[in-house]
Amino acid sequence: MYEYIKGKLIEITPAYAVVENAGIGYLINISLHTYSKLSGSENCMLYLHYVVREDAQIFFGFHARQERELFRQLISVSGVGPNTARMMLSSLNPDEIQKAIMSGDVLKLKGIKGIGQKTAERIIVDLRDKIAKAGALGEILTGVHNTIRDEALSALLMLGFSRSITEKTLSKLLAEKADMSAEELVKQALKQL
Repeated sequence: MYEYIKGKLIEITPAYAVVENAGIGYLINISLHTYSKLSGSENCMLYLHYVVREDAQIFFGFHARQERELFRQLISVSGVGPNTARMMLSSLNPDEIQKAIMSGDVLKLKGIKGIGQKTAERIIVDLRDKIAKAGALGEILTGVHNTIRDEALSALLMLGFSRSITEKTLSKLLAEKADMSAEELVKQALKQL
């Protein structure tokens, strides 16, 4: 129903933001990730998710459309409500959540307040395929080195290496040295795989 809101940032806390638009102040629940992106801003644009309950109508706002999409995927899992999904996005950044889901890291997800063993396992089982379909790990939220990373990833996958280990290795290498060519990245990855 609501796609986004643009307006003046009147108030911001780690839990919510008040955005004024057309003379109306909207209280919008946000994650710590979005809070860190908005801090210091005078005007903002937030992608919205609107929840209607018997006793409340609540806005959840996200700095990026991709973060909202991950939020929506999380709340589609049985036992994960909007507040739990927001807690997850506040405890870990969206990229870390996706990596934990793709690699089946139950312990990382269990470390989030409100997430137990069964819920963490359910999140992994329900969302692993959805996240894989949305794009290779890291592509959803990090766009800087996608072309080089994609070329290196496809080359290494064709050589028979497993996707999850290869993606972790490539992410680590790009974090250490961001300006590598695809060839250089493949060579360095081969040394570590």
